[in-house]
Amino acid sequence: MHPLFFGRSLVVATMHGKERVIAPILERSLGVKVLAEVTLDTDQFGTFSGEIDRKGTPLEVARAKCEGAMSITGADLAIASEGSFGPHPELFFAAADHELLLFVDHKHHIECSDTLLSTSTNFSKASVPDLGFLKSFADQVNFPSHALILKVEGLGNSTIKKGIRTLYELEKTYKELVTFGMPITVETDMRAMHNPTRMGLIGQLAEKLVRKILNSCPSCNFPAFDIVSKNIGLPCSLCHFPTKSFRSYTYKCASCGYHKEIEFPHHKRFEDPTFCDFCNP
Repeated sequence: MHPLFFGRSLVVATMHGKERVIAPILERSLGVKVLAEVTLDTDQFGTFSGEIDRKGTPLEVARAKCEGAMSITGADLAIASEGSFGPHPELFFAAADHELLLFVDHKHHIECSDTLLSTSTNFSKASVPDLGFLKSFADQVNFPSHALILKVEGLGNSTIKKGIRTLYELEKTYKELVTFGMPITVETDMRAMHNPTRMGLIGQLAEKLVRKILNSCPSCNFPAFDIVSKNIGLPCSLCHFPTKSFRSYTYKCASCGYHKEIEFPHHKRFEDPTFCDFCNP
């Protein structure tokens, strides 16, 4: 725990139940009293099902959620998350969940964020040719523990049915939508309260973020002693020329300005020649 946070109220900016995994971690590690802000319409900042496009970057959206929740509750501590789903940036044919979590302390002018990229996701979508295909899709994405969304393509938001959690509801909704005579799409419902896998990743990220928040400045003990720059130049093990891999991280205190460079943050002093532009151009 840190004395700057102990006993203060913190609001979780969510309408999707994320406080279930975030609150126990923050209360235990920071000593805060967690409030869940369910009156803030976080869907206004963007929806996974496409009715509303995300307004800004994930960090900007998380910041807007924090500001909105603090304005409603009067709390000066807040936390918000924002998720992004799609192809993994490095692993071909793999879907990925990229989660961001932001902690804001208005009183002490602290903003601390962290991210988590994981292939542990059931994110998927497909066109539905028939009921048999729909049931097969459902089996592949951990339905019914993970909810589904059905919608008619080309008819706007009025036909979107979210949070489908039973086979009866799935079949009934499909039969209703097929009467429109237009293509139907199924997709996984990625809202946290309908997706236990995503909820678990948010909990993992909260643990990770707390460690960053509690990393105090060696000079003044101010929290969130964080990385401000990542410096390339790790030498190649064969030619010893600098590579584009990180040689060091620079940390800086947001309060007193103390900074410190940590060399070889990944516990290796040389890079494999495979990643050297001179040895492997």
